[in-house]
Amino acid sequence: MTSEPEQQLGVGTQDAFQRLWTPHRMAYIQGENKPSGPGAGDGCPFCSLPAESDEDGLILRRGKLVYAVLNLYPYTGGHLMTVPYRHVADYTELTVEETAELAVLTKQAMTALRTASGAHGFNIGMNQGTVAGAGIAAHLHQHVVPRWGGDTNFMPVIGHTKVLPQLLADTRKMLAEAWPTA
Repeated sequence: MTSEPEQQLGVGTQDAFQRLWTPHRMAYIQGENKPSGPGAGDGCPFCSLPAESDEDGLILRRGKLVYAVLNLYPYTGGHLMTVPYRHVADYTELTVEETAELAVLTKQAMTALRTASGAHGFNIGMNQGTVAGAGIAAHLHQHVVPRWGGDTNFMPVIGHTKVLPQLLADTRKMLAEAWPTA
C-alpha cells in the first residue's frame, strides 16, 4: 500500500476537491427530450406526459385543463411545475379557465409541499421565451420551487452543486399523498 492518493488517468489535475458526479444532468445540458420544433407534434414532453401513468410521468395531480408534474431536472427536492394540457407558449395565450386552474394547482402545490416537506417559502414563476431561460419555450409551464431557511448552503455556493436527498419517484409519491383534495 502506498500513502499517496490513487492516481486515475484522464480525470484532470489531482487536487484536494471531492467530486460529486451528476451524469444525469448531461441529458438536460444536451437537450434530451426537448421539442424539435414549436408545434405540439414536435416531440413536446409536456404534450406526451399526460399519456403516461402518474408514476411513470411523475405527475402529481391532473386537473381538467392543467396538470402538476415534478421537474425532471429539479433545482431543489420537490421542484414541480404546473402545465396546461394545451400546447401554448405564452401566458397571454391561456384562456381565463386555464389561467384559473393554473393558479388553483399552484396553490395546491404549495399546500402539498408545506405538508410533505415543511417548505418555508417558494420561488414561483415562468420563463417566457428561450432568451428568458425557458428550457422548453414552446409549451408554457410554471415552476413551483420550495425553499427552506438556510437552504443556500456551501454546496451550491462553494461547490456549484445541488444535493437532492430523495429520488424523484419517492418525492412524487410523498407529494401526491399530501396533495389537498379541494
